Amino acid sequence: MIELSVQRESFPLRGTFTISRGSRTVAEVVRVTLSRNGKRGQGEGVPYSRYDETVESVVAAIEAQRDALAAGMSREALQHAMPPGSARTAIDCALWDLEAKEAGCRAWELAGLPAPVEVTTAYTLSLDSPEAMGGAARQNAERPLLKLKLAGPEDLDRVRAVNANAPNSRLIVDANEGWTAEQYEAFAPELKTLGVAMIEQPLPAGDDAALAGVQRTVPVCADESCHDRATLSALEGKYDLVNIKLDKTGGLTEALALREEARARGFGIMVGCMVGTSLSMAPAVLVAQGAEFVDLDGPLWMAEDRSPGLVFEGSQMAPPSAALWG
Repeated sequence: MIELSVQRESFPLRGTFTISRGSRTVAEVVRVTLSRNGKRGQGEGVPYSRYDETVESVVAAIEAQRDALAAGMSREALQHAMPPGSARTAIDCALWDLEAKEAGCRAWELAGLPAPVEVTTAYTLSLDSPEAMGGAARQNAERPLLKLKLAGPEDLDRVRAVNANAPNSRLIVDANEGWTAEQYEAFAPELKTLGVAMIEQPLPAGDDAALAGVQRTVPVCADESCHDRATLSALEGKYDLVNIKLDKTGGLTEALALREEARARGFGIMVGCMVGTSLSMAPAVLVAQGAEFVDLDGPLWMAEDRSPGLVFEGSQMAPPSAALWG
């Protein structure tokens, strides 16, 4: 019998995190703890309003699985019992953690994967004026990979300011569905000269067909357009990479399967995150192995992360300890 505990938690950020859809100063997360025979596993989901999620709706969806979990629901059964999203993510990752602790091994061993190594994560520069983003870039100029949140007309000036203040950093940009097809075609050639290696979700997910008809001067990555394996077919011919986020896939189980199928279809891999704690990032480190781009900097935005948390040295992220997850 598995005992379920659900907690909603708030973690203040060390600044205001802004994207094209709005700003936040707090990370609101839902933590699931599953206990059985003295062993305990944990997982975290980050509700996201873009996908019509609230903390309340995610907690309710998790609570609805209480009886099934008590009856011994497996990870495989969970995939059919719940749709992709942060509620399933929290349970799925907690089940991985619980199973690893019961087996006396690490989660990657259960998955048949080699031991993970440290990865280099992007560091995100929140959307702001070109001057402010240039200043933030100057403060983080030693980081090898910077991710810029963009929004529209001033975007070239924002990238120019970042490039001027962090000339040795590789850049990726994320429009969060904030551009038009015309803006992509106008911006991309200049972005390429400014050292931008990838553009993430330039067009709205429901209006991205235009990407199939333009020359993609800079590779384009699907974020809001890519959730799980069922969404892959619609991305072919429009995107070059897919951004795998556990809160979209519904957990580590589907994320690993999505990575395998995406690679088989010729997509490059980015592994990203919502604004969550180290408990959210820890399972994603397994998916991030060998990815072209890794964006798991959520804990770096926390005023205070969980303890124990992931260990960062600059932008280098070590694999999770067993005390944290898996």
